[in-house]
Amino acid sequence: MPRNASSSGASPKASENNGEARMLKREQLIGANFSFQHHPFRWVAEQLRQMGFSRMELWGIAPHLDLFHDSQLRLLQVKSVLNDNQLTVHCFTPEQVLYPVNIASGDMAYREKSVERFFHAADICAELGAKYLFLTPGRGFECESSDRARAHSMESVNRIAAHAKGNGIACLLEPLQRTESNIVNNADELFAFWREIDADNIDVVLDLVAMATAKDTMGGYVERFGKRLSHVHIVDGTPAGHLAWGDGNLPLHDYLAELGASSFTGTLTFEPFGNGSYALDPVLAWQRCLKAIAPLLDHADQ
Repeated sequence: MPRNASSSGASPKASENNGEARMLKREQLIGANFSFQHHPFRWVAEQLRQMGFSRMELWGIAPHLDLFHDSQLRLLQVKSVLNDNQLTVHCFTPEQVLYPVNIASGDMAYREKSVERFFHAADICAELGAKYLFLTPGRGFECESSDRARAHSMESVNRIAAHAKGNGIACLLEPLQRTESNIVNNADELFAFWREIDADNIDVVLDLVAMATAKDTMGGYVERFGKRLSHVHIVDGTPAGHLAWGDGNLPLHDYLAELGASSFTGTLTFEPFGNGSYALDPVLAWQRCLKAIAPLLDHADQ
């Protein structure tokens, strides 16, 4: 049996509790610094705290904490800011799509350096007390076979996951749209790739835009991955776009209602990128998303 095909990854169907639909809990919604890249990290942390967050997904972008300009001093500064704002890091997400980091590169030297950078990222996770290191499959040369790119990605993911496990860190794996990757673009490909990984510390991410562009469904993800579906990026689109809630036409209310009914126990966050305009006023973009999701959240424990 593949190491990821464990009983914890059984495929439960969406369920109801005593005839009443389950709701997502407010505590499952965590903050992130997506769209905040043009502000200092201390300001970002203050805004997230004011929005009521105690956990965040830390996007590894400059000038906050990227993989090329970090140092022990930078890490200490980031930890200080987090502590001052009563924030913890749930997962560290190094920039790895529009970045000189590509774990599936057809160029062996670039690929090896990328894996080394992710070893370092796992070390950063441990330093920050994060639970997860966020991974994507990378991208092979378009003029080479997809099988070759997939093999490179698989080897790299296995190595990174092993290093992360040595630090007590688990990994998250997210599929990408075809314009971003030629390796894992839909739920079927993600499931096949995930089952072949020689590691037991990798959970799965669902990005709602990636799901929509691939014509996948919420139920399909839940049935394939069960409790190993651990993190969700909430974004609107047409169907692509990574837009703030309401700027696209995706049925986000229906998606999240179905996710809640499935007894999902993982985390969710917003990932508004759009055309770059959200970065002009990221707080407004996040407040709009928070207002839209509020009716779907159970605030009983808050």
